[in-house]
Formats: sequence, C-alpha cells, structure tokens
Amino acid sequence: MKLFHHGAHQGVTGSCHQLSWDDGRHSLLVDCGIFQGDEAQKHGGPEIEFPLDGIQSLLLTHVHIDHCGRLPHLMAAGFEQPIYCSPPSAKLLPLVMEDAIRIGFTRSERLIDRFLEAVDALVRPLDYHQWHRIEGDVEIRLRPAGHVLGSTIFEVRLPDGSLVVFSGDLGAGTNPLLNPPTSPPQADLLVLESTYGDRLHPRSGDRQAALESILRKTLQDHGVTIIPAFSLGRTQALLYEMNGIFERLQSEGGQSLLHRVDVLIDSPLASRFTALYDDLQDYWSEEAQHLMKTDDQPLVFENLVKIGDHNEHQDTLNYIARTELPAIVIAGSGMCTGGRVVNYLKRFLDDPRTDIVFCGYQASGTPGQVLQRGAHWLRLDGKKYHVAADVHQLSGYSAHADQADLIEFVDQFESAPKRIRLVHGDYQPKRTLAKKLTEKGYQVDDF
Repeated sequence: MKLFHHGAHQGVTGSCHQLSWDDGRHSLLVDCGIFQGDEAQKHGGPEIEFPLDGIQSLLLTHVHIDHCGRLPHLMAAGFEQPIYCSPPSAKLLPLVMEDAIRIGFTRSERLIDRFLEAVDALVRPLDYHQWHRIEGDVEIRLRPAGHVLGSTIFEVRLPDGSLVVFSGDLGAGTNPLLNPPTSPPQADLLVLESTYGDRLHPRSGDRQAALESILRKTLQDHGVTIIPAFSLGRTQALLYEMNGIFERLQSEGGQSLLHRVDVLIDSPLASRFTALYDDLQDYWSEEAQHLMKTDDQPLVFENLVKIGDHNEHQDTLNYIARTELPAIVIAGSGMCTGGRVVNYLKRFLDDPRTDIVFCGYQASGTPGQVLQRGAHWLRLDGKKYHVAADVHQLSGYSAHADQADLIEFVDQFESAPKRIRLVHGDYQPKRTLAKKLTEKGYQVDDF
C-alpha cells in the first residue's frame, strides 16, 4: 500500500490523493480538485500530470471546486472509471461541473451537455453506513463528514485487509443544516485534513446574535454588507440562520428590521443549489428536520431577493448605489477570486458605510485573504481599489473543523489509528497539529 499526492499535501487546495496496492498495479483516486490562490500559480494549471494506468475508480468526498474541479481535465485525459460519492453529492455535482466548464473550458451548450452526460454515466451514488464492494476487490464505506451537504468520510478496505480512512473535509459541527461527523472505529492509515490545525474557533453560542448585529448595523448606516460566500454550503447555512432571526423578530413584533433591509442572493448557482438543498431534506440535520415541522421553507423568507441574469445583476448594483438603500448581499466567490462579489467590491469598497463579512477560510494570495489581513488597498482585475469598508470575521460559520475538533475526531476512534498523514493544510497548521497529536501518542508521518 502506498499513498501519493497530486494536490493538497503541501497546501490547502487542489485535493487529489492516489492510493495504490498490488505493488502499484492498481490504485484509486480520492478527489481531483483545482488549485486556488498562490497554489494555482505554483502548480501552473489544472492539467493532469500523472499517468492514469491502473486507476480503478475515483472517490469523491464532496463537490467543492477544490475537491472536484479537475474532473473535466481528468476525463479529457482519458479517465472513464466509476466515480463513487454520496447521493447528495451525485445530485449537486452536475451544477458544480457545469459552472466549472463554463469558466475553464467552453460556453458551448452542446459541449457542456455532452460532458455532463459523460459524468452522469460514471457517477455511482452509494448509501451511507454500508460496506460496498467496488473495482479492484476493494470495499468502501461512507460516513457523513459534516462539512457540506453530501460530504463524506471514506473508509477503504484493500484486498490485503489494510484499512485506510480519508477524512475529506471535516465539519466543525456547527452547521445548523448538517449532522456532525462521527469517527470510524479503526484505521491502519488515517489521511486527515488540517486546515485549521493551529487554531480554535470561538465556542460562543451567540453567532446568530453576531449576524443580527451586522443586519442592524447595515440598517443604521444605510450601507451595504457584502458576504462573499461559497454557493454551496455557506450560503444555505446563512439563509437558515437569517430565517431564524427574521422569524423571531416577527414573533416579537419587530417588523421594522424585517421590512427595511433586503437580503440579496446574487448568484444563480447559489439559488440552484438552495433549491436542490430543499429536495435533499432527508439528509439535513435532526435540528433542521425538526424545524421543518413548523417552517416548511427554512431557507426562504419575505425579504429575500434572488438576482438572476447579468443584466439584473448590473441593474441591482446601480440601484443600490443610486438609492443608498441598506442591503445584505451574499455573492460568490467565497474567496473573492471572481464572480459577482468582485463587482460589489469594486463599487462599494471605498465607502466607509460598507461592511465586508467573511465567514470562511481565505486561501493564501486570494483577495479575500488580503482584505482579511486589513489591507488599505486591494487589486482587482489589475486595478487598485481603496479600502474604506469595515472588514469582519463572522465566527461560528466555519465549514472546517478546528484543532480541537480534529483531535477529538482522532480520539473517538475505537482503536487508535496506527498512522496519520496530514493533508489539506499549510505548513504551520500541519506542524502544530502534528505536534499535538504526537504528544498524545499518535504516529504522524513526516511532511
């Protein structure tokens, strides 16, 4: 058994791991994502630079672009093997792929449809919590990872009985729509993400209060609050929380906030994901399913506005700037590397009434990270923009486990993993987490 990495070993993005057995004659891939930020420049491009000989299948932990974005390139290189994932991931993957192809390949509807048909022919959704035999005499079992709807921890049992666990991206257990991850019983090798291996998320229970204070500040300033958010996962969690805020205010007679600030979802992709989330309620958390008994639309509220095509997007930008009405804007991309959020930043960055709210990880070299670090200037599309806006980090919405969560995940194995390989983390988080795990007696591979 050998494990090779084609991404997210010396960094956070571009997840792609190859597990081989039978002296390298057979192997499988776990994820095939694109590189982002500084890592995209370092690796040169999304092309597949490793041979496909002997690869039996692909295990897809979830459909975020840094875990699946190289699929078009993989298939263009000749990959025609099964892609195993959870049922929600199978439903969400076509939307992600369609968007990725439009950005990186072609806008030809005919070619996009052909590719999506080819992907559909390869995808094999598998139920959680059951062992499944796949190619190469391998068995796999899926567990919810709590990171995003459909995210999966894979247990892989090789023909010689060796058991390898891939954590994928683990959730922090705070997403109101998702159940928290649970640990498998054992592993000869645990491949563990380490994004936040050197820090702890605030454990306060008032994240909804923090979000509400931002809504009220927007009203007071008559400004614009911009929330760069991933179309899948973060957007739906924010909508769920906002719905709870507005429902509570309405029951308390606080109609003013409800009717004086609009919440704009300026992302057609996020709107389509949200609709699919509604169709996948069987995979929601117990809390969210309980809420469904009293609120059959927990992702929709009266003052929610969904922005459609590009013309409507431009009209909305101009209308907000002209009327100076308060607005909360949720738009992609989550790291401000492209998409409609960039147009909002260009228009409103230099206004001190503007608030920019980050509620997730910002990769090195991305505009999101530059803003997060308090820069006074930001370069977008080759032009410098003055930053007068207030920048906030909204705690409690991270989709990633923190150091304590990661250690607890390892501790909860019935038998301690024999080896741990840290991936999906920058050097310092990995080093810090490795030290903590080693102090507890775990064997951690060098990196």
